[in-house]
Amino acid sequence: MKIGELSRRTEVPIRMLRYYEERGLIQPTRTSNGYRAYAETDVARVGTITSLVRSGLTTKLIVSMLHEDGPTAADTASEQELVELLRVEKEKLEAKIACMTLSRDTIERHLERLGTTAGRV
Repeated sequence: MKIGELSRRTEVPIRMLRYYEERGLIQPTRTSNGYRAYAETDVARVGTITSLVRSGLTTKLIVSMLHEDGPTAADTASEQELVELLRVEKEKLEAKIACMTLSRDTIERHLERLGTTAGRV
């Protein structure tokens, strides 16, 4: 499929798909006339990438996480560094989840005080 179709199916702008390609997150093949050609599996991959980006992960970390061949010899030296970065990111996500949970619970309590249940809003 061409980049426009991938963009429509994933609801990710073409510009962002090109950025994902530049960062090594997706790797389309090229047709004889130079157009990008994406596989059906790229739809799910872009969904995963988008979700990880929205959760606050950097593209550098996402590349490492989604690298299918595992670390190369050059990457092995920085593997411990990556593990630590991922731990820090996980802690940040857990803090965000806790904060959002608190916000949601506060809103629910306020709705209850107003005599409205969350389900009727």
